[in-house]
Amino acid sequence: MKFMMRIRSMVGLVLSLLLVPSALGQGSGLTVAELADGWIALFDGETLFGWTATAKADWHVHDGAIAVQSGEVGLLRTTAQFDDYVLQLEFRAEPGTNSGLFLRTSGNPTRPGYDCYELNIAPPDNPFPTGSLVGQSRYEGGGSDSLWHTLEVTVQGDRVAVRLDGQATVDFQGPGPRGRGYFGLQHNQGAVEFRRIRLKPLGLPPLLNGKDLSGWKTYPALASKFSANPGGELQVLGGRGLLESEQQFGDFVFQCACRVNGDRLNSGIFFRCQSGDQMNGYESQIHNGFLNDDRSKPEDCGTGGIFRRQDARRVIPNDREWFYKTIVTTAPRVGVWVNGYQVTDWVDSRKPDPNPRRGLRTEPGTLMIQGHDPTTDLQFKQIAARELAVRARGPQTDR
Repeated sequence: MKFMMRIRSMVGLVLSLLLVPSALGQGSGLTVAELADGWIALFDGETLFGWTATAKADWHVHDGAIAVQSGEVGLLRTTAQFDDYVLQLEFRAEPGTNSGLFLRTSGNPTRPGYDCYELNIAPPDNPFPTGSLVGQSRYEGGGSDSLWHTLEVTVQGDRVAVRLDGQATVDFQGPGPRGRGYFGLQHNQGAVEFRRIRLKPLGLPPLLNGKDLSGWKTYPALASKFSANPGGELQVLGGRGLLESEQQFGDFVFQCACRVNGDRLNSGIFFRCQSGDQMNGYESQIHNGFLNDDRSKPEDCGTGGIFRRQDARRVIPNDREWFYKTIVTTAPRVGVWVNGYQVTDWVDSRKPDPNPRRGLRTEPGTLMIQGHDPTTDLQFKQIAARELAVRARGPQTDR
């Protein structure tokens, strides 16, 4: 059994080496095909940006991996919440290590195993060895052996499917925690490392039909021109103006591809907008300029930053090249990924207000795409979004 695990681990390592990311996915480790398919990186390989610890343990980044060896039992969890998704990562656990992945967890620091799915990383003599779903489904072939292994887990509705080094270990369907929750890495006992952590949200309906602007409201009196071009893409020319979704979104996940056809042009994706009021919402900026040849210094908030609230920590895309944006928001927090790399993790700490220019807006609102000024020339495609499912508690699984 250990020999077979070593073979599967070597196969997984070879495959990961073959998936060399392009310059487009620089910083996220994702290929062009993966970006186009909706994948984002939850770990940038260098920092713990977008993560928070629920207990005192020595979580740190070492040699491109998130590592922990000692400290209190608890989680390092994402600051963003997700509901239905496919998740992939690589892990390495020392013999005797007991760790795991916590799926749809509430992030409760005192009860991390309560009302969530736990995908275990544990020795063969554990009641639920590596690849098992704790309390639900036992896999006999797993363990911890100091080698790198791959895990893929699909969480959709009340179904959890797991593959360890390409081998199916769990396909569980039944009562459990539904809706949204955090993704967490566990420190329980022993040393463990995690790397290449990426996630693809599932079930995002398209908001463009590729033929016309059905589902969107135009404002012909304004200067911007919005149209579906012959390639089925949304073309935005001139400004000032806006295109507004008929559908409203509160806590949601949004994805799109965008191309800026000029130097340092300005646009944005507005959300939780007050319908009919021009660009009155939170703005996820589109501006690829940066200062002094330093991408950590945005010229004007930076693509993916929340305009006037938090600058993007790095300007990822280039003008005249397609790039991909993901927004995940559960009030009061907003996370934004550009080309799979998380550039923004912002919490609106202002007092509640129906107008997001003045304060925290939690009520659903429309989406708006901005035509900024007469120089505006952008294209959008693959625009898709949906509400995140409301968190619903399943059977108590606290141990």
